[in-house]
Formats: sequence, structure tokens, C-alpha cells
Amino acid sequence: MASFHKIPDFSLTNQNGEIVSQKTFENKIYVTDFFFTTCPGICPMMTKNMHLIQEAFKDDDKVLILSHSVTPTKDSVPQLKTYAIENEVGKNWHLVTGDKKEIYDLGRLSYFVEEDLGEPKGLDDFLHTENFVLIDKNKHIRGIYNGLNKASVAQLITDIKALQKE
Repeated sequence: MASFHKIPDFSLTNQNGEIVSQKTFENKIYVTDFFFTTCPGICPMMTKNMHLIQEAFKDDDKVLILSHSVTPTKDSVPQLKTYAIENEVGKNWHLVTGDKKEIYDLGRLSYFVEEDLGEPKGLDDFLHTENFVLIDKNKHIRGIYNGLNKASVAQLITDIKALQKE
């Protein structure tokens, strides 16, 4: 039996000041991404597209969204809360902050969100990616999607529906 890569445990804090860990996602499907509240470029578009996912599953508490801040020192809990209100982030969508190394390691080593597999990157190298990653109930990665592309996001929604039937 092949052993699949699993997302390790983590402990981060969401926009409501609650601890978010693997327990939060037990037996749940979730979509994850990496953003920051002051991002002028791709993040607003990603947030808009993540909204489509939130809307598609808004009555289903078995489908969650996890957005990690890549500037956790700037993105405090109150800052995330303000962003959540401004962007109509619902109860199944966690915006998280925490230890920068933990967040960057999750992005690079657990979710593989950076395509560039050349040079190993350090904490000073900014983690910036438009990828949305789909994680199943067994903490396995089931797909990586371009969060800026509406067709890619539509495919992600279709894939979540398929996972729900598994």
C-alpha cells in the first residue's frame, strides 16, 4: 500500500482569535491558499474566486476554506477580522496568522504551492502563489488549481462535489 503525502498538524489563529489545527478539519474537505491583507496584486482576485467556492458550499459545514497570511506579523487577528468583514468571509472560511516559519513550511513543504522547484527558498524569500489546493478528508492533496482562473475554480468546485461522494 503506497503511503500518500499527508498534511501535518499545525496550530494557527483565525480572524476570531480561535486556534485552528488539523482538528478543525477532521473529516472535512478543505481548500487552502496563501494571501496577505495588504496585497495589491493577485490577492483581491483570489479572494473573489474563493468567494465562489464559499457560495457554492455555504450550507455545508463539511467543506471549509483555509487562507494563510504570508505576512503574519502585519496580519494580526484584528487585521484579519477587518479583512473578513470587508470581504464577506463566512463562518466556514478561516483566515489564519501565526508563526511565519510554520506558515511558510506548510506552503512549501506540505501544500507544495510554489511551482519553482529549483533553488531552495528561505524565510526571506516571499511566499506568493495564486494556487488553491484541495485537501480531502484523509488530509491528502487531491488537486492544485489556479486561483486567478475562473475555469480552474469551476473545476475545483466540481472536484469538491465528486469528493463529497467518496
